[in-house]
Amino acid sequence: MDDIPLSTLGLALAILLVVSGFFSLAETAMMAANRYRLKHRALHGERGAKLAVALLGQTDRLLGVILLGNNLINAAAATLTTVITVRLFGEGELALGLGTVAVTFAILVFSEITPKVIGAAHADRIAPVASFVLAPLLKATWPIVGFVNLFVQALLRLLRVQPAAEAGTAMTQEELRTIVLEGQYLRRKHRAMIANLLDLENITVEDVMTPRPQIHGLDLAAKPALLTQQLATTYHTRLPAYEDRLENIVGIIHVKQVLQLQHDGEIGGDALRTIMRPPYFVPAGTPLLTQLQHFQTDRQRLGLVVDEYGELTGLVTIEDIIEEIIGEFTTQAPDGPGSFARGPDGSVVVDGMTPLRTLNRKLGTSFGLDGPKTLNGLIVEHLGEIPEAGVRVEVAGQPMEILQTQDRAVRVVRLLSPVGRPPAPPLQSTGPQASSAG
Repeated sequence: MDDIPLSTLGLALAILLVVSGFFSLAETAMMAANRYRLKHRALHGERGAKLAVALLGQTDRLLGVILLGNNLINAAAATLTTVITVRLFGEGELALGLGTVAVTFAILVFSEITPKVIGAAHADRIAPVASFVLAPLLKATWPIVGFVNLFVQALLRLLRVQPAAEAGTAMTQEELRTIVLEGQYLRRKHRAMIANLLDLENITVEDVMTPRPQIHGLDLAAKPALLTQQLATTYHTRLPAYEDRLENIVGIIHVKQVLQLQHDGEIGGDALRTIMRPPYFVPAGTPLLTQLQHFQTDRQRLGLVVDEYGELTGLVTIEDIIEEIIGEFTTQAPDGPGSFARGPDGSVVVDGMTPLRTLNRKLGTSFGLDGPKTLNGLIVEHLGEIPEAGVRVEVAGQPMEILQTQDRAVRVVRLLSPVGRPPAPPLQSTGPQASSAG
């Protein structure tokens, strides 16, 4: 190399550093690229994405060709630096040491750190482009890479390390939920909906049902005048029909079908029996996702929830389940247990039968959901008795005051300020409706 000008050697060294930087850039970009996005682009015919997906399917060979090229280039750069140093400063130890420091610094800055930072920041754009170089390079160096990988695979087996492609990349539901919530590829509302959908398997119909005391039904044994009045004033499209007592439900009546029977006169129980449908019962512990599938298969919109003894405990509609995914979208009866009234002091007056899930979601409280389902149940369980009006208590860090107790239950409660997180714009209730609306 004594006959080669120093300018040519310097140019060759710069080229080697650039090529080394390419390998570092490609390595980081290929490993950091979003594989699902690449697969999506590949399905739409993008050639670079197809090459990238194919290369990522053989990660050991991909890393083999990248590291082979990178190490050969770095070794050549180090050798060339030594030649340039000797030509300039002689063969002294100090000169060689300075040359080693200089080439190490240059490789770190120009060939390692900077390219890798760029590759990580723009991985999805760089990976398909780099694949056009890496794919033919892998074919050209296949014998060398394959030979080296024989020793690599033997060492991995000795260490009992399973390659990622063989180990599998299946994610748990919680991991997938975290990816959805932390990802920046979806709008906030869409992320929340997908996360809620994943949570349906962990929520049962008992968590969102309308409790039995809040079910609005029709007593077929009642006088026609009373039945007519109830049908005329109801807020719901479907109502359970029973005889004498609510536990004895004999069918479901679609209110719209009543219009076909009603002319100028009143509607009696016998007429309602002609249009009612058989009741549809569901177990209390059924996961919401399973129940949603059952509603779809059985072509039902309303189910009567029963416990292990067959006793009626509540009512669930398909709207209750859908609201768990997308939030409230139905109209609720005035002053139902899902409605709130915020006072000027920041306190909130709520119905004692409001589900705890609704309070947590709308007001930011942190009531536990493993035990009682309603605020009344939580207070009674905490105190061990039915409290009188005026009693103050603190549960899960939330101070509250009982305003009204009636029929062996807490009916109205004031949640004292501060209530959960800072108040949002005008409150609207969510969660299960306080009736049998379908």
